[in-house]
Amino acid sequence: MLKSDTSVDPQTHALMGRFFCEQCDTVRRLQKAFNDLERSGKSRLADPARMAGLLAIPGADVWPYEGISGLIPPGQVSYKSAIAMANPIKGSSNMSRQQLIDITRREVENFQDNRIDLMPDVMKVPTADYYDQERWELEVERIFKRVPLALAFSCEFPEVGDFRTMEVAGVPVLIARDERGDIGAFVNMCSHRGNYVADEASGNKNSFRCNYHAWNFGLNGDLISVFDEDNFGDVDKSCNGLTRLPTAERAGIVWVTLNPKSTLDVDLFLSGYGEMLEYLAFDETHLAGRQELEGPNWKVAYDGYRDFYHVPILHRPSFGPDGSHQPDYYAWGPHVRVTAPQNYAEQANKTEDEWDIADLTPGVWTIFPNVSIAGGRRGRGGGQGSYMFSQMFPGAKPGESLTTQNFLAFGAPDEVDEQGIKDYMSLMVDVVEGEDYFTGFRVQKALKTGAKQFSMFGRNEGGGQLFHKWVDTLIATEDEDLPALFENIPAELALPRQPKSAG
Repeated sequence: MLKSDTSVDPQTHALMGRFFCEQCDTVRRLQKAFNDLERSGKSRLADPARMAGLLAIPGADVWPYEGISGLIPPGQVSYKSAIAMANPIKGSSNMSRQQLIDITRREVENFQDNRIDLMPDVMKVPTADYYDQERWELEVERIFKRVPLALAFSCEFPEVGDFRTMEVAGVPVLIARDERGDIGAFVNMCSHRGNYVADEASGNKNSFRCNYHAWNFGLNGDLISVFDEDNFGDVDKSCNGLTRLPTAERAGIVWVTLNPKSTLDVDLFLSGYGEMLEYLAFDETHLAGRQELEGPNWKVAYDGYRDFYHVPILHRPSFGPDGSHQPDYYAWGPHVRVTAPQNYAEQANKTEDEWDIADLTPGVWTIFPNVSIAGGRRGRGGGQGSYMFSQMFPGAKPGESLTTQNFLAFGAPDEVDEQGIKDYMSLMVDVVEGEDYFTGFRVQKALKTGAKQFSMFGRNEGGGQLFHKWVDTLIATEDEDLPALFENIPAELALPRQPKSAG
């Protein structure tokens, strides 16, 4: 691994600062360019003039760089080194890494003192919230159609023209990587009469041609051509492209907001969580498998993903009786990491200097409103790690949902244990469908009787408490007030800590 020379002259710093001043978009395009060269075996060195051309950044045709560790000639720099300098999130001395160290230190202390952090009180949630039609419609409109959703992964779009389609909350979505290397998302709807412009679930195309009347759209959504245009009449192509949806790539995830007029910035919504997700290294994984499961109301389903309380009880047939049921919760806005002190024995036997990134990132990482991430960078026995990235979407009515389980594996595709992935996928059907959702459907049916007015979330279920508080808050917040909510998150939407013996 090449390391940056720390003795860099001011002129270099100024130029690098200018070059990466808009790092969010630039770094992603730089990463895409690097990946392209890496696949062709040319990743070690890159001419800066070529980089400037690829990235369309004026004034970056010369880099007065004196080399990296003496291995790269003057005027040249490796893409990975440039990315490392441009993106401090991946560095080893930054605020986000310090947060992970602080959390790990806290969990080791809780492990050693046999304690967990509790909420101040038990919380009650109206049972009608799980089946009321009007309430459910508000959740779909004011949550799923207004906040950025984690819909896909950067690794699914390695090449220009790669695309994927899906339906989310009744909206047909098309995601594609264009000629500039940028990801865009659109309503999958022809500007002529509304037919889908892409039928396949995924693939690679140069453009999207509607199979109804042959109107053709570019990878960036622009209207390219109209069939029999002379006889059709005047059409202003500049304003009749596909309807673009707010889209961003962060932490190897493609984020899409279903409301094209949304003004809620993805980084504001993530509340610093995007930097945490960078450490999970999704950009170093590939999609090894995907399957869908039908479930109960989306909140009945999601409640279980922020809950360790049930693990040694409900999942005893699958995982045995020793799974931890006493977790701690850490929140960034509405997003929560769930981790248990019981699982920090190994970290407790190391010095902090010996903690690696896998030691700092165990647990379940959830993304509001509907994602749960289980697994890790290190597999059992120290082998290649993997993740199950679960997405819960509302179904056609309040009592239904659809869960997509995405299996992301580290390492090259030809190095992955395919049978192991298949076995894991089969196990997750048994666990989630056969245990979680079997129980969830029974919960759904019982709640709808109205026999109980409230469901309860205990002091040890802080993740569930915070989730329902955010659901209530977002339903009550008007469009124009959403950015302000995330800019100044109220204290009642945080996780107070009250340490107590785990017993």
